[in-house]
Amino acid sequence: MKLSVIICAYNERRTILEAISQAHAVVLGDGWEREIIAIDNCSTDGTRELLETVDVSDVRIIFHERNLGKSASVLSGIGAAAGDYFVIFDADLEYEAADLARLVAVVQPGETVAVFGSRTLGGRRIYEYAQNYWGVHFLTRLANLLFSGNLTDIAVGTKLVRVDVARSLDLSSHEWDLDFELPCKLLKHGHQIHEIPIAYHPRTAEQGKGLVGPRAIRTGFRVLWIYLKTWLKG
Repeated sequence: MKLSVIICAYNERRTILEAISQAHAVVLGDGWEREIIAIDNCSTDGTRELLETVDVSDVRIIFHERNLGKSASVLSGIGAAAGDYFVIFDADLEYEAADLARLVAVVQPGETVAVFGSRTLGGRRIYEYAQNYWGVHFLTRLANLLFSGNLTDIAVGTKLVRVDVARSLDLSSHEWDLDFELPCKLLKHGHQIHEIPIAYHPRTAEQGKGLVGPRAIRTGFRVLWIYLKTWLKG
């Protein structure tokens, strides 16, 4: 089995090389190979120049010529993936590469379609902002109601999915849509999503966290539109 690790970056000069290094170093376990696909979304802080220096086996770099949003970066990675499964690993190091091994350990070849991390399994509340915690809690419960799911953290960044299934879902490339559209479409098409607890190190707005304050509220309304569109059209 082969895992394609998709690392999306926009102005992540401080952490991008470490993210690639960590994803490359983690031991996945017997029977698993890996490739790393790093996508730069037209960074302007030097991230692009750093990625141009990367010369590591099984690491491919994709450069977007303009800022297309995170969803477009993930879709570029899915389109380029040579693996049986892909996993999204954020360049900002809010998540730990060690959990990638725990995700693949759940996979039963030929049976498992998706394994997501969860920041809230076991009653944890490790968000930096209460607004984000309660927003995700509400959006998760609503998605479960609409699509007959049993998720605890729909907005988690660490999502592992079978490549061929993801390619069949007609996913959107708009901004952050894929984070929510992907689980909703998986559930609507009858696929089970497994979850495991994972580590999470949330950033503050001062450290570069983007989805806080008014932007988080606007994103919440956008997610409601994604739910409605997916529920009506699939």
